Amino acid sequence: MIETRGFRILRVFGLAFITLIIVLPLYVVLTTSIKPLKDVRGAFEWIPSQITLTPYLDIWTTVPLGKYFANSMIVTISATILSVSIAILAAYALSRFDFRGARTFRLIVLSTQMFPGILFLLPLFLIFTQLERAVGLQLNGTYLGLIVTYMTFSLPFSIWMLTGFFASMPKELEEAAMVDGLGRLGALVKVVLPVARPGIIAVSVYCFITSWSEVLFASVLTNSDTRTLSIGLQAYASQTDVYWNQMMAASVVVSIPVLVGFLFAQRHLVAGLSSGAVK
Repeated sequence: MIETRGFRILRVFGLAFITLIIVLPLYVVLTTSIKPLKDVRGAFEWIPSQITLTPYLDIWTTVPLGKYFANSMIVTISATILSVSIAILAAYALSRFDFRGARTFRLIVLSTQMFPGILFLLPLFLIFTQLERAVGLQLNGTYLGLIVTYMTFSLPFSIWMLTGFFASMPKELEEAAMVDGLGRLGALVKVVLPVARPGIIAVSVYCFITSWSEVLFASVLTNSDTRTLSIGLQAYASQTDVYWNQMMAASVVVSIPVLVGFLFAQRHLVAGLSSGAVK
């Protein structure tokens, strides 16, 4: 296919426009985070007249950002590990064994992605409340409750993606391993999982990002002791003042774990997501 001059010009301008839309908000966040508060409150300036790193130091004392950061790490990492671990076993069973109810289970897993998250907020809150009354298990305002909540929407997606990924792998790999003396579980651990690493990493990154940036459930199911970063950032806006520069600085800081994880796993993401969507 030969690219015409008109199409080339249109492509350049289109890509430049899309890049501008993406980069411009990031530029505003970064520049605002290094401005004094008095400059942020004044007329907007594209190029800061005064640069300071004080907001990056003050964010830790204005609100307990370190505590919120630790809470997010505990909840997010736990939810990701549990979701991916359970999804590996479930997806492997769905892709390798033909049992009664497998098709129905796949449809149920897929159908959970059709409903908005807010639809599950009230039912989960009521379930947690009834469990506390019935057996004394407190889930509202605890790490466990938030981890279970995040698993309700990350686990179905993980099962769906990994099922497609495992299904695209030849069964001869496991059969050859079992001929050599490995059992079914040994073949899964030593043969299937190393080959499926791109898909597992892609699903893990998705689960991590989804849990890390979740706001709706965290705003209802946490308290002052278990509050996560997505809710803690709102504390920079008090009834009397809004520390915009600190809020932007905190946004930059809390984005670092996601950015590092994405850069570390980027070479696996395309292969993993495309392979998981084959079947």
